[in-house]
Amino acid sequence: MKLSPFQWAAGVSLVLLSVALPHAMLTAHSAARERAVTPRGDLGSDEKSIVQLFDRAKDSVVFISTSERVQDLWSRNVYSVPKGTGSGFIWDDQGHVVTNFHVIQNASEANVKLSDGRSYKAKLVGASPRHDMAVLKINTGFHKPDPVPLGTSKDLRVGQFVYAIGNPFGLDWTMTRGIVSALDRSLEGEGGGQIDHLIQTDAAINPGNSGGPLLDSAGRLIGINTAIYSPSGSSAGIGFSIPVDTVNRVVPQLINQGKYIRPVLGIQVDESINHRLVSATRTEGVFVLRVQSSSEADKAGLKGISLKPNGEVVPGDVIVAINGNRMTGADRLLSYLDEQRVGDQVTLTVRRENTTKELKLKLQAEQ
Repeated sequence: MKLSPFQWAAGVSLVLLSVALPHAMLTAHSAARERAVTPRGDLGSDEKSIVQLFDRAKDSVVFISTSERVQDLWSRNVYSVPKGTGSGFIWDDQGHVVTNFHVIQNASEANVKLSDGRSYKAKLVGASPRHDMAVLKINTGFHKPDPVPLGTSKDLRVGQFVYAIGNPFGLDWTMTRGIVSALDRSLEGEGGGQIDHLIQTDAAINPGNSGGPLLDSAGRLIGINTAIYSPSGSSAGIGFSIPVDTVNRVVPQLINQGKYIRPVLGIQVDESINHRLVSATRTEGVFVLRVQSSSEADKAGLKGISLKPNGEVVPGDVIVAINGNRMTGADRLLSYLDEQRVGDQVTLTVRRENTTKELKLKLQAEQ
């Protein structure tokens, strides 16, 4: 074997020492080397539980690679070229796989690889860009991996241990450990709007971890790893996960309907316009710009902005609160409605001119 300069120098030093040292010292040296490779014994109870968690969960975590079709400008031939990689996890025994929307965004093909080496072409079932979630489906035959057990996120506490499993930088089935660093963080979503109630963790999350599960110490799903805050592009100890309570609300709709149908009031609002109106009028709330005809909001009597014959703008209603929860902007209103269900009755606190009134209405499905 050809030695590198460093290895070779180390090898010469060892030969010289073996000539110069007395026999007793060589014997002691050999004994020390034997002691150094003695097995360490059983793992501690904490280590055992972490090893068992990984062993139970890894088969439910998948590696996702995507490709896109490109056309050669000269030959007009179409080729499939690699686009990116990410992670995901088995949702149910029907072969549904959950991942981030941005993992498969703009891809023409997706391939799912299981921990046992089996690889399958995946079909897109549904996606919600606003929530940065997508559902794929694979046909796993008779040997289906177990789904990830579901936990809850509403009862998470800052400081509790969490575990992330995924494929950072293409290094398959890697686990990192950290804690819940903060709760109720918000980020701009891939499809516009705001994703609320995100879990912040210091568990190392890097490119390729996207779409992988965040687990609690019992191995239950508590979130989907979706983003990191990092000037360098690598883990800086600030990662974000979509909470499982949101996942559990969105994924069933993606499987059954192919898309997420949001509950709405039947009004038009806009965050940038709302910000300007709040600054101009010094009135906090959500300005109703327009009310859809025959909508639930129309039936309840909500009023949007109108124009007088002379062109003067007449302000409409300002939604101050919903079910007692203050509405500080249009994004906050849409995010709150997103946590409800179509058909739920809500109570709006509305400011109209100089009076405040309450209106009750049912949430309708987004058209």
